[in-house]
Amino acid sequence: MSGLRGTHLRLYGALGLALVLVLAAVLAVRHGQHRAPAARPALPHTTVEVSSSRCGRGWSSPVPGVQVFDLHNTSDAPAEVYLEDPTSQAVYGEVEDVGPGTTRPLTVRLGKGTYAFKCVPDDADAATGPTVRLDRGYGGPGAAPVTEHDLIPPALAYQKWVGGGLDETVRLTKDLQDAIDRGDLTAARKAWLPAHLQYERLGAAYDAFGDADAKINGTDAGLPDGVRDRGFTGFHRIEYGLWHGRSAGALRDPAAGLVKAVTALRDSWAQARMDPAQLGLRAHEILENTVQFELTGRTDYGSGSNLATARANVDGTREVLSRLRPLLATRYADLPGLTRELDRAGHTLDGFRTPSGWTPLDHLTRPQRETVDATMDDLVEHLASVATICDPRRTV
Repeated sequence: MSGLRGTHLRLYGALGLALVLVLAAVLAVRHGQHRAPAARPALPHTTVEVSSSRCGRGWSSPVPGVQVFDLHNTSDAPAEVYLEDPTSQAVYGEVEDVGPGTTRPLTVRLGKGTYAFKCVPDDADAATGPTVRLDRGYGGPGAAPVTEHDLIPPALAYQKWVGGGLDETVRLTKDLQDAIDRGDLTAARKAWLPAHLQYERLGAAYDAFGDADAKINGTDAGLPDGVRDRGFTGFHRIEYGLWHGRSAGALRDPAAGLVKAVTALRDSWAQARMDPAQLGLRAHEILENTVQFELTGRTDYGSGSNLATARANVDGTREVLSRLRPLLATRYADLPGLTRELDRAGHTLDGFRTPSGWTPLDHLTRPQRETVDATMDDLVEHLASVATICDPRRTV
């Protein structure tokens, strides 16, 4: 996986907090005739004002169940809007970047409880609207807000773990360089994968790696001369050479450059500062990028190791979640389910490791490919909830 970032899913649908009902149409055959698809019931809509002085105005007759709030910003600045419990500040739904004069929908399920809208303008204090109470029905779960301060301890713990991972990456890339320097390309091909996988496990730190990531793990995408471009460096440059008949002599400089880049990154890491606010997002994006790049074969330069890389990315995701677990334990009801999805993904991918190596993507049968895709897609969907819950929110 390259250091490209995926799209940040900010929808509470993934969390189960903003729900959109999709009713399947039933096609019945009776006496040789088809019944028309069932009509989809319209959801109730309520227009709610977004502004510092009139936040939440317009919602006076609450009803339980799934419904849509049309958030209309009457101010002259963009704002975030939360629907929350005004006492605990547990968030039931949110919409970001509601621009001046625009209207954005928020779909939620409401039940017995206390609710209020909070409007958070870009450059002003937050304002909380009138409190509304419901005495019946079953609503979606709420999650207490996470602040940047909450994310500092897990970010520091993760950064320390990455430092150890970089030490190991340096050691393994030197093993790769040594094999190339002595002209043993068979040994170099064996040494390439462990070194690359060790780096891949550090996926949540890519943003903090800056330009170093492109030198270490970049592809030839966008380069004028493709795989022959001087800007094509790092693991994939060496991979291409090892599996496309290049001589050891032709690979010595790229190998030396890779060791130099990894060592420089390791040596500078103690002074680096990861953005704590990005940790939850990266927990989702690691495997989102895996689906986009590894499971499509876009990063295969001959080794056929995309499934091995995907497995390393699962391990990397687990490392991030282990640091976030104290925050998620009280906020994400389906955390045990997410753990089971991670285990399932790891088990599925492990099934493609054989005594002779990892099965290349293009050797999978259609049912095998469908299983891998479905398993990883389900996991990515679950991880979107982590990104949403751990997105820092202003509370004042």
